[in-house]
Amino acid sequence: TDLKVTGIDFLKSQNSLLHHTDLYNIKNLVVRRGQAFQLQLSFSRELKATDKLSLRFSFGENPMKIRGTLLSLNPRRENNITGWQISFVKSSGKECLLSVTSSPWAPVGKYTLKVKTGTSIYEPENNAVYLLFNAWCEEDVIFLADEAQRNEYVLNDTGYIYVGSAYSIYSRPWNFGQFEEFILDACMYLLDKSNLKMNNRRNPVFVSRAMSALVNANDDNGVLLGNWSGNYSNGTSPMEWIGSASILQQYYKTKQPVAYGQCWVFSGVLTTVMRCLGIPARCVSNFNSAHDTDENLTVDVYLNERGEKLNWKSFDSVWNFHVWNEVWMKRTDLPSGFDGWQAIDSTPQEQSQGIFRCGPCPLKAIREGDVYLPFDSKFLYAEVNADEVYWVVKKVDGREKYTRVSTETQGIGVNISTKAVGQDKREDITAQYKFPEGSREEREAMQKALSFIRPSRIVPRARFASVMPMNDMDSRLRVLCDAVAKTGLQLEITHKEALYPGNPLELAITVKTSTPGSWTINLASSCQLQSYTGKVEASLGYVKETIKLEGKSEMEVPLKIAPDAYMKSLASVEDEVLIHVTAIAEVQGTDEKLTKEVTMSFEYPPITVQMPETAKLNKEFTCAFTFQNKLNVPLDNCKLLVEGLGIFKMTVFDEGDVKPGRVIKSEIICTPTRLGEKKMIAKLTSTQVKGISVEKAITIT
Repeated sequence: TDLKVTGIDFLKSQNSLLHHTDLYNIKNLVVRRGQAFQLQLSFSRELKATDKLSLRFSFGENPMKIRGTLLSLNPRRENNITGWQISFVKSSGKECLLSVTSSPWAPVGKYTLKVKTGTSIYEPENNAVYLLFNAWCEEDVIFLADEAQRNEYVLNDTGYIYVGSAYSIYSRPWNFGQFEEFILDACMYLLDKSNLKMNNRRNPVFVSRAMSALVNANDDNGVLLGNWSGNYSNGTSPMEWIGSASILQQYYKTKQPVAYGQCWVFSGVLTTVMRCLGIPARCVSNFNSAHDTDENLTVDVYLNERGEKLNWKSFDSVWNFHVWNEVWMKRTDLPSGFDGWQAIDSTPQEQSQGIFRCGPCPLKAIREGDVYLPFDSKFLYAEVNADEVYWVVKKVDGREKYTRVSTETQGIGVNISTKAVGQDKREDITAQYKFPEGSREEREAMQKALSFIRPSRIVPRARFASVMPMNDMDSRLRVLCDAVAKTGLQLEITHKEALYPGNPLELAITVKTSTPGSWTINLASSCQLQSYTGKVEASLGYVKETIKLEGKSEMEVPLKIAPDAYMKSLASVEDEVLIHVTAIAEVQGTDEKLTKEVTMSFEYPPITVQMPETAKLNKEFTCAFTFQNKLNVPLDNCKLLVEGLGIFKMTVFDEGDVKPGRVIKSEIICTPTRLGEKKMIAKLTSTQVKGISVEKAITIT
């Protein structure tokens, strides 16, 4: 009688433990490339030496051997040209155990398994096998040697994204959720949608570049629609997401872009997609990020005589922070030495080869000024290395006159941050992007970069500026600092009281001189509200004073903003806003001028989480979230968003208007479905305050 297959056991629990894929919430077998997995076959009769037996793995729409999309593996034949291996582990009676090892360079995606015996073909249930990149396999180009790093960058499904401003950084908890239901299928859908050639689906360089394009909706109907307008009424405000899973699940269900994202949302989703496919990935925040429209390495900042920033003047901008991603891989397409972390970015800012995408670009190329290397190294170099040139615009005889007041060479690309491995804290990785400011290596890297970027001349690039040539680019290489030569003039901007919404903003500008002589200084300082992209939302107040200082001395000038001056603006903008203070000082009788900018975040009362420290698998426990409005203004339309991966799905509580002093409390009954340390994330949003968040860990036993 003919040999027929009567069943296949994919041995999912033992295979997935060995392949570190046991967390994926999916019926099918998920394995990593370059590593053995076992399959148990049952037959209609005992297997003989003469019986024909082959496993067929097919890939995509129209599988063909010649394209490498159809693999036929025969356990009795040695050496397969595809780099896959198969062998008998044991065979007894009507059963046999087979071991299959895919090539460590195999295309990543969804394979369909059929078994051929003689003339009959057996097709099992759930016969799709998902093949992922393998950070545990030395032959895989994304191999990561350190176990703690693999646990963080491939397997951790929660983390932080760093936001705020350069000198008040705070962490925003984020659920990556790469193992949640439908996430792996959503990533497979994106891979198919990318139309990558079969050969390129092996290669993390092409896969990560394609995903940086598909996570934004521009060009290709991808995952997220970007919106920085401040109006999110026909979608979800970017401030209201606390994780990637609900975004990717909605996208996979509707196959339509999800509204809306801003940079940290794009970055959170891209980390999820990369980790889900098995590529080590992390979110990276760059503070004072230059968004420069033509790679000339300068950003022009225009101020009026009060020191207020003029939005409409400038083509380029400095974002308080910008979040992109890094992925870990060998760059087999580049000269040696450029392996390791590569920057990729899915926030739609500039087109790269006609499509909104960015990277991968080796961090080493950015650091050493090798800005001719692919992909998008000039753009990324400018984001962390541009200079800010400050211009004051004055009306003279009815015409606008532009005066260059100062150049800041060290303010861009500071405190570059990511979550530390295995710990809930920030790691500063600025040194991976740039040499120490003012060092010989930094100057050499900059000279090399300038030789590829050098534009004709610097001119102020205001939309209405009259063009006037400026000194050449090499002046950049002089190191300028805060203190000005003759007078030793310095400026400091501080706040005297906590910056709670609804309270007066008590700000102060300190002017210092340090050299002998009598100095008369004209000071102008202003306070504005701005969104994180540097866009001015409201001008709140200013101070103009003339100060006399003798020798080494200082004077403090107060700048106080009443709550009435800013509460309306706070409520009318749907984004989280920052307090931005600018000061300009000019010393009379000299040509010494100095500018200083500081961005500060508002402070908020906390949310507290009450729950046990440990809980048992599949046993209920209660988790309570409490918030007291300690501000002296009401918070309107409060929403509490909570999520705990492996514990409960994203839930929204509408709390209505919360008057000063009022306490709100919401409870959830939770039933944990996964073991280990799990995190609860809660976020409160309202008309006035957008971003109060908290997280708490619980161990499930």
